[in-house]
Amino acid sequence: MIIHIVAGGPTSFLPHLQAYDGEDVYWVGVDRGVLALLHAGIMPKRAFGDFDSINEQELQQLKMKLPHIDIWPSEKDQTDTDIALEWALEQEAEKIRLFGATGGRLDHLFGNVQLLFKGEDGQIELIDRQNIVTLHRSGKHVVAKKDEYRYVSFIPLTPIRALTLRGFKYPLDAHDVPLGSTLCVSNELIHHFGTFSFTEGILMMIRSKDEK
Repeated sequence: MIIHIVAGGPTSFLPHLQAYDGEDVYWVGVDRGVLALLHAGIMPKRAFGDFDSINEQELQQLKMKLPHIDIWPSEKDQTDTDIALEWALEQEAEKIRLFGATGGRLDHLFGNVQLLFKGEDGQIELIDRQNIVTLHRSGKHVVAKKDEYRYVSFIPLTPIRALTLRGFKYPLDAHDVPLGSTLCVSNELIHHFGTFSFTEGILMMIRSKDEK
């Protein structure tokens, strides 16, 4: 199962959602993200949230349209996006893509980045108009070249030991990367596939493109 979650972040940061649609995709809306899905012509199969960012008339319309809508109190110990993600993980989804989780308030952005820790290696992707973000734990990983996303950056979330990059414009060989380092920002793949490996730590990979 592939689950796509659309949160309620600014719609100007959303990619073209129809490009990610398919028969094997299960769409989930979070709060105002439900409206973004409907505007894109996609009917979510499930919705989560306190829906405090929409008015009562909009909420009543959603209750009539949606097959499953889970309404939570506004005062709770998790964000709406966190609740939706935990549900998706319980479904044992092979891949979870999170949209509408960037832009606007920085507390929401950093909170949503933290949610990536809840999945297995690379299982959860945070996607907006310019970026694809994943988390990776120690080991060897293969990355395929995407012409649309020219830049590949690696950000240490913990100290990284023995990072090796192969198939990149700027290779590395068993290099330790401390917190606060910008050494691995804006690298590029020079082959169809590359690899990155490290023996200890947690690394965030960001695949990016310039705004046109």
